[in-house]
Amino acid sequence: MASFRLRPDSFTLALAATVALASVLPASGPVGAFLERATTFVVALLFFMHGAKLSRQAVLAGIGHWRLHLVVVGSTFALFPLLGLALRPVLAPLVTPELYVGVLFLCVLPATVQSAIAFTAVAGGNMAAAVCSASASTLLGIFITPVLVGVVLPQAAGAQQDVLGGILRILVQLMLPFVAGHLARPWIGGFMARHAAGLKYVDQGSVLLVVYTAFSAAVVGGLWRQLPLPALAGLLAVCAVILGLVLTFTTWLSRRLGFSREDEITIVFCGSKKSLVSGVPMAKVLFDSQAAGAIVLPLMVFHQLQLMVCAVLAQRYARGPVEKAAR
Repeated sequence: MASFRLRPDSFTLALAATVALASVLPASGPVGAFLERATTFVVALLFFMHGAKLSRQAVLAGIGHWRLHLVVVGSTFALFPLLGLALRPVLAPLVTPELYVGVLFLCVLPATVQSAIAFTAVAGGNMAAAVCSASASTLLGIFITPVLVGVVLPQAAGAQQDVLGGILRILVQLMLPFVAGHLARPWIGGFMARHAAGLKYVDQGSVLLVVYTAFSAAVVGGLWRQLPLPALAGLLAVCAVILGLVLTFTTWLSRRLGFSREDEITIVFCGSKKSLVSGVPMAKVLFDSQAAGAIVLPLMVFHQLQLMVCAVLAQRYARGPVEKAAR
């Protein structure tokens, strides 16, 4: 529990430093064009590694818990987008139109895997179901997120309006490397397990490069001239409202449906997360480079907020009674 503290983690600090670097020294011209091409390879490598890490045994162990998975998928791909749309008249005035496009984009993303499983473990939840749900969310997001972008953001500036084309681009750039990595797991799985600590930096470095490239293009296009400081404070409030409502609803629903305490923990932590690692590459594929910088900013804010709030919540669950929360 000591590893979850109410302060930015090192990766969030690295993200902030990357945004600052892109703001002061944005890549443009030939360098920017080279980085655009390089990020395509880096994103493919990132998803190849994710596929190689996925344990078939862990997924099969939790796959039979279909009611729990249905609630998690419903929260990830239905509750979040509905909240983003329904609350738009109230929340949109707090931020710029471009930032609210980013809020809606984060609402249609899949759940994160690593932190959802980590918080479930700390809180004493159903680990097999958490691994299965979080992994399934990542895979489903490859197909569902482009469709939802076409439905929720039909007129978004910079969005690729061809839904089938978006799915095809994600299949080629993300799904194929993921499948290739998973098929290669029998040969490289042991290596990746032994070097997990070092490979984490490859994961994070890939995301940082994509963020730097996206923000560079946005800065060159005038991002910070168009983004007032009060909008950043408003963005934090928007993310806090959406996260708070999702946490409250998933807790209430899991108890209402009679899930055990362990399953409730899994639903709360898997159903309230949004993946930065998947979201940044998807933004690169689904939006043009200049728009992607502003679009991923809400996701970065939400990422840190969900870590801080869920750290407190996981510790509260860990100190709680072991009996079922549902009566």
